[in-house]
This record gives sequence, structure tokens and C-alpha cells, in this order.
Amino acid sequence: MKKIFLSSLLVASGIFVSSGLIAQEEELTVKGNVLYSDQVNALKTPVPIINVPISVSIITDDEIARQGFQQLGDVVRYTPGVSTSQGEGHRDAIVFRGNRSTADFFQDGVRDDVQYYRSLYNVEQVEILRGPNALLFGRGGTGGVINRVSKKGVLGETFGSFSIGSNTFGAYDFVADYNISINEDRSLRIMAHRDYLNNHRSYYDGDRAGFNPTLKVQLSDNTVLDVSYEYADHERFIDRGIPTGSNGEPVEALADIVFGHPDLNTQTLTADILRATITRDISDTSKAIFSVTNNEFEKMYQNLYVAGYNATLAEVALDGYRDPTTRDNLIISANFVNELELGSATHTILFGVEVVDTDNKNFRYNTNFSNAGALPLVNDGSGIYAAGSSQAGKSDRETFSIADMRAGIFNRDEAGAAVTLDFTASLNNSTTTEFEVTSFFLQDQIDVSDNLKLLLGARYDDYEITVVNLKPGSEATVTKGEDLVSPRAGIIFKPQDNVSIYASYSNTFAPVAGEQYKAMSNNSTLNAVLDASETENTEIGLKWAISDELFLTAAYFDAERTAMTAVTVNNVAEQQAVVNQNVDGIEIELAGRISDQLELSMSYADFEGDTVSQNKEIPDYQFSAFANYQVNDKFGIGFGVTSQGDQQIGTGATPYLPSFTRVDVAAYYQIADDLMLQMNIENLTDETYFPHSHSTHQASVGEEVNANFSIRRTF
Repeated sequence: MKKIFLSSLLVASGIFVSSGLIAQEEELTVKGNVLYSDQVNALKTPVPIINVPISVSIITDDEIARQGFQQLGDVVRYTPGVSTSQGEGHRDAIVFRGNRSTADFFQDGVRDDVQYYRSLYNVEQVEILRGPNALLFGRGGTGGVINRVSKKGVLGETFGSFSIGSNTFGAYDFVADYNISINEDRSLRIMAHRDYLNNHRSYYDGDRAGFNPTLKVQLSDNTVLDVSYEYADHERFIDRGIPTGSNGEPVEALADIVFGHPDLNTQTLTADILRATITRDISDTSKAIFSVTNNEFEKMYQNLYVAGYNATLAEVALDGYRDPTTRDNLIISANFVNELELGSATHTILFGVEVVDTDNKNFRYNTNFSNAGALPLVNDGSGIYAAGSSQAGKSDRETFSIADMRAGIFNRDEAGAAVTLDFTASLNNSTTTEFEVTSFFLQDQIDVSDNLKLLLGARYDDYEITVVNLKPGSEATVTKGEDLVSPRAGIIFKPQDNVSIYASYSNTFAPVAGEQYKAMSNNSTLNAVLDASETENTEIGLKWAISDELFLTAAYFDAERTAMTAVTVNNVAEQQAVVNQNVDGIEIELAGRISDQLELSMSYADFEGDTVSQNKEIPDYQFSAFANYQVNDKFGIGFGVTSQGDQQIGTGATPYLPSFTRVDVAAYYQIADDLMLQMNIENLTDETYFPHSHSTHQASVGEEVNANFSIRRTF
């Protein structure tokens, strides 16, 4: 690491940056050319956490490597107020303060709309912002967003690294990173990874490959161009978990069974992601950033999962689907920041424009069983139906014995009759979607004095979505357009330079088409044109830089989500606003260096929530801690604990995931200055736990005790 003076770089954040761009310099710690640890890059350009009036957690690439994280879900495990959801076994799904999302992911501040499990091989740091952030990020983000800061080329330096790792399940991975200084104005950085997946569950396997070259060009003294291309090729087995029993908990006796076919439960994805950014310092007090992102992906996933469970008969009903999707996204954004002195106050004005054009094509096929006959029980919530009921004999659901599931037998039903499955015979829907959004946002940070700062701003979004239903017999075209304004306001008081007390308010929206742009229904004119849902968030908090390397944050938040629903009044259809989620709670986080030898990150979150129509997915509490102790110059050890309270799966008291505590340990040995040997042991006590779910009867089984060994070489 090295020290540089970057006061002008802070201006473009537009979020409580230090005033006086010329007169005041602030020394910042950087690694390469990317600001490190206490700087939030997601806010258009880096800004110190202490000057951000929302809750933020940052995890650097050093921490990612030290704790053996392989994907975003691992990072989330040690973040307050955030947890994972199952994501149907094929994509990242994060729960921000009780709001499940598969879409609120960003890369270098730009929406990352590829649906997959994101790798960390090309990440400088991960930034997790809680609370709605629509002013900077647009639609969604009702509970928070995750931004990955990409590794970029470094001018004037040549360096590299590679690492190889393997675990006791039989998985292994390879990561390489090499920066080449072409000349004083150009550098090329090439990153690549390959993962071979395995875990404690039967049938589970897969592989992931990624290749990401980046080019940095110094076009002039004040203009820099960064260009990046990434190719991803992923394939994995989809595991939808196990059923819940009559007590509402996952049936632990079934934890060793995978209720999915080894050949049918699969996901494939290829993605091409191209990004280009031009950053220009117009003057000492103004900056402009222009970026273009285009990502294209083709994805297919199909799976079987438990839709009903009967303990008395030792039977399960299996359902499933096949879902191919192709998507093309083009995102163009421009941001301009300027600082003005008006009277005794300093105004930092942020103005931005963003255009999004998304084309999506999707098919959904139901399971189609050849012998879906009468099923044995009246549906009492179990999902298994009796002969004569309206659901009996449905070809998209079949009943199997637990004994056959344990043996991996799928070619006969619970009565022993032969069963075959065709995943392309029953088309549920076929849609093409075009989604266009044009956004403008304006924000003014007002430095009233050295101790008092105000924030006022709003974002205007003009969006139009057209969904074309191509299913034979149901052909229809539905178009929905809406103009929305997302306001934001905040106040921050700094009794001293290292302490800030803040309060903030923000509002964000989520279009009726949903995160996958295909949810509008042509069966009801009203349902097709319902207004977007909105989430209001208020937050008050304290941030304290106890020392240069130790930081404490504490916050109380309250979020209320209002959605529109279709109702009929006096035989006239209309829409009605319904508060379908209200969540409030506290979050506390302490992170940094306690002494020359000890680093510590510790967090606690406690929630209260009421839910009408949303899956609650809010644990009673969350606690995490990870300590790293440097025994001597060559040897270090780490110890981590994550604990989570009972977590409701649905809107009622049951079903739910029971509380658990997981212990992780690590050890590091510096063989030479450029060679590191590392061991990470996960779930040291081998506790059986269920970290997340997708819905009833789909509770994921946490990994058993597992040791990962890796070696890393730098040069």
C-alpha cells in the first residue's frame, strides 16, 4: 500500500464529502489505484464512510482472501442486517433488512443485471449499502444494494499473483491476476479463474470459469479511460433443499436426501460483459464520469423440488420447471459534479443521467409426468391432493416415496407405477420483454459549517415496459409506463472530525413487472397496469472513527413497503395501496485493527417486522465476529463465529428456520515474502443448520465441517 493525496477525487461522490476541494487535502490510504477499506466507491467516486448518512459495510480483497470467501453469500454472512436466500439454487439472492432481492447488484456503481452466482476473482472490495438508495441506483434497492468494485489496470507497475485451493469435499479452484505496464500511459491487467464445485450433498457438482482482461489508458493529464471485458461460463447442479414438517422446521432426518434428479437439476450460463468508463477532471472543483455497460447472457435452469410432504405416509410431492432466458442490457450513464461557494455555505452539486435498455426473452415449462394419477391426501397445506380434488391428477406434480428419494429412484411413483418426465411438453409461458428507463438525478450537499451538513436530492425515472405473451392461445401485449420521483434528504452533525451523527430519509420503487421483467399478467387489465410499489426508509445513526484503523457504527432504521393490489368496489375494478411490509431494527458494527497484532470485525443486528404478502425472511437476530491474530511475522490465526436466530420462511409463525451458530477458523503461514500457505475450516463443530430457503419445503442444508487449503504466490 502507499499514501497519496486525493482531495479532488472525493468531489464526485455528492454525499457529504469534505468541502474545500482546493484548500483542504485529506490523506487517504489506497491500494493500487483503488481506494481502500474506508472509502465507498459505489457513490459514483470514493467517499469516506464517516461522511455517508446510511449504513455501509466494506469488505476488501485482503479480507475476502483471509476468510476464504468464494462468493457473495460468504461475504454477507459477516454483514449486519443482511442475509442470504436460496435463489432457487442458481443465482445470488440477498435479503436486505427483510427484503429479498435477486436484482440489486452493482459493479462499479452500475447495475449488474446478469442472474448468476457472482465470482470474486476480479473484485477489489465489496460494498454493502443498507436502506433504499434509489437516488443513485434507481429502481429496486428497497432494502439495500451490493456493489462490487472491480480490479482495474495500474499504470507504471508490473505485478501479479496466482492461487490454487482445494477442500475436503473435492472442490478446487485456481485464480490468476497479472498487471502489465505497456508504457507510462497504458496498462493491461488480466484476471482469470476456474472453480470445480463439490460439497456435502449427493449429486452436487459443477464448474465456473471467468476471464477478465482490463485496459487502462491515460488519454491526457486529466482524462483516464478504463475498458473491461468479462466472459463467464457456469454450470452447476441445483439443490432446492428439504421439506418442512408439521412443527414448521426443516425435517432434520431428511437432511441427507437430495430431492432432485442428478441429470435434470441443472443450470448453465454464458455471459459477455463489456464496460468502458471515461473519467475527466474538468477543473480543481469539477469532474465528469461517463460509462457504457453492455451485458449479454444466455441461461437455462431446470429443477425438481419438494412441493408437499406427508410424514405419515413417508411421501413427497415433486414439482419443478425448466426456464431458459436470454437477456441483453445496455446501460449508459453520465455524472457531473461541481463545487460552488454561495454565501457562507459550500454546495457540492451532483447531476446525473442514466439510460437503460433491456431486451429479455423467457420460456417457462412445467414438469410433465407421464403417470400423475390420483394423489393420496386432501391438501391441508402439505401440497398432496386426494382423488376427486380439483388438483388431483395434475401432470405437473407427482408423488414419490421417501425411500425411493433416498435411493435416487425417480422412474416410479409412490404406488410403484412407472413414471417418465418431459420438461418441454407443458409450456407455462413464453414472453419477450423490452424495458426502457431514462433517469435524471440532482443532489446538493450543503456544508453549512464545519459541523453541520445537509443533503437534498431527487431522482426522476421515466420507464416503459412492454411484455409480449407468445404462448399459443394466450397471445397478448401489455405495456406499462410510469414517471416516478425518488426523493432523498439527510442531515449530519459532526461534533468533532472523527464522529458523525446523522438522520436520513429516502424513497424507492419497484415496477410491477418484477425483477425478471415478466410478471405482468394479461388476464386482468388492472393487474397489468398496477402502479409500482414504494418503500420509505428513515434511519438515524452514529459513526465514530475510534482510531485511524478502528471504526464503530450504530443505526436504527424503519422501512415501510407499500404495494398496489387489485380490488373491486361497487363492481368497478381499481387499485388500492396496501402496506405489505414494515421492518425496523438496529445494527451495530465494529471493524478494524485493535492492536498491531489483532484485527477484529464484529456486528449485531436485531429486527422487528410485520408482513402481509411478502416472505418475511427476517431472523430474530444476527451476530457475527471474526478475529485475526498475527502470532509472529510468519504465522497468523483467525477465528470466526456467526449466529442467527429463528427465521420465518413465510408470512405466518411457521414454517421457519431454527437458530444456529457456526464456527470457522483459519491459519496462515508466510513461507517466503512472496508465498503464503493458508487453511480455512468452516463449521468446525459440524453443526446441522439451515441457512436459508426459497419457500416452504425448500430449506437449504448448511455445509458440514470442511477444510480448504490454498497456496498463493505473488510476483
